[in-house]
Amino acid sequence: MRIAPPRRWISQSLHWASATLITLASTSVLWATHANASTAAIVYMVVVVFYSTVAGQALSLYLAVCSALLFDYFFFPPYRSLAISNPSDWISVLAFVGSCVLVNRLAERARRQAYNAEQRREQVERLYTLSQEMMLHDDAKGLVRDIPRQIERIFALEAVLLYVSDGDHLYSSVPGDSSSEAEDTVHASEIHHALREATEMEVSPRLPQGYAPMRLVFGMHSVGMLAWKPATLSIEVATLIAAQVAIAITRAHAIGLSTRLEAARSADRLRTALIDSLTHELRTPLTAIRAAATTLVDGRGVDEATRTELVTILDEESSRLDDLIGEAMEMAAIEAGSFRVRVEAVQVSRFLHELVEELQPTMARHPLAVLEDDAEQVASFDPRLLSRVLHHLLENAARYSPAGTRITVLCRRLGSRIEFQVEDKGAGIDPHDLPYIFDKFYRGRQQGPTAKGSGMGLAIVKAILTAHGGGIDVHSTLGKGSTFRLWVPAVERNSS
Repeated sequence: MRIAPPRRWISQSLHWASATLITLASTSVLWATHANASTAAIVYMVVVVFYSTVAGQALSLYLAVCSALLFDYFFFPPYRSLAISNPSDWISVLAFVGSCVLVNRLAERARRQAYNAEQRREQVERLYTLSQEMMLHDDAKGLVRDIPRQIERIFALEAVLLYVSDGDHLYSSVPGDSSSEAEDTVHASEIHHALREATEMEVSPRLPQGYAPMRLVFGMHSVGMLAWKPATLSIEVATLIAAQVAIAITRAHAIGLSTRLEAARSADRLRTALIDSLTHELRTPLTAIRAAATTLVDGRGVDEATRTELVTILDEESSRLDDLIGEAMEMAAIEAGSFRVRVEAVQVSRFLHELVEELQPTMARHPLAVLEDDAEQVASFDPRLLSRVLHHLLENAARYSPAGTRITVLCRRLGSRIEFQVEDKGAGIDPHDLPYIFDKFYRGRQQGPTAKGSGMGLAIVKAILTAHGGGIDVHSTLGKGSTFRLWVPAVERNSS
């Protein structure tokens, strides 16, 4: 409940007191200077006109009566008496009183016109402020939630409700009072039902708690209802507010629809890119496999060394084809949301040593160092998937590093997570490529169009780590190498 200080009462009291004192003082001066009736009438009229313009009708009528009595008492014979002996003096007194009343009515009308003009000016400024805040709001969907608070603040209301028919949402500018939560819940449900029914049936609802309703219409369609209390807004201002709110709601719906359409188009583009990438990448090993198989089947002029080379090509390209199909299936599972992580507590040291043994054939040309700060450390992850991550990072490091350069795998605990680092001394990554290397189908400048790979590997790596509640980043310097840093949650040890 809002309690305002009694400033208006104090101001009115001061006006009445000052008007009384000025009238008495003017009378004293006029009587002391032996002023005639005409001069007194003019002085009294000036006082009445002045207070009519600044203090209102009640005070000016009070001054008119007081001035008429003082005028008669001091300036018409018999003096110091309210009796009037000359009939013409009655006409003068009545003319004076009539003039005071007329001036009072004219001044009151002018004052009301000035007050109404000031009110219209303030309302226009508030409407302009509301429209500016709506236009400058970045989030169209968030704007719909904020509209009740904006209207309440700008137009100095107690509470504002906004019902949006699309989604059947009710937004309020004032949260429920915890001291009367049950009662507020009942009222909110009642108002919600009344606004929904009014929107669907296009009727004027009767709302509890003194709320005044206004329908929100855009074009020929009803998009919701606006309600506020107290009912101090004029019908003209309420109509303009409702029009702005209806436009904002329609704009938010249009932006949401546009976003969904853009997301659908992006999904179509991703599918097209996936098909194009797979078509290109699958055709390359298939071409090599077909050529080698054709040569072997023909058999003419093929010695043992050539036969061995062709068989090796068949094996390598078949393996590459299998990897591409596996990546495509993993990416499809990630996009479809059917990606599953089977987390378990894993001893990191044993996991890394088993990984190194598996990679010995691939890493034969590169010394591989494994550094650990705690051989007994346990982490929480899916060993099959994290092995897939480290396999990919280490194979990339071997592919893009000169033969004989060392590749280092570092494992350490940082707070509540286990961090791995894969460091190489290769050519590094172009700074232009760094922000995009984890994007689907992105292939760096240095790889070129003939490089092997689908551009899905690092995107799959990032998706796997994100599904674990972890993450990955990279630091690279051209000509000096790259460091991929990834992390997963640690498992707390028992204090016993």
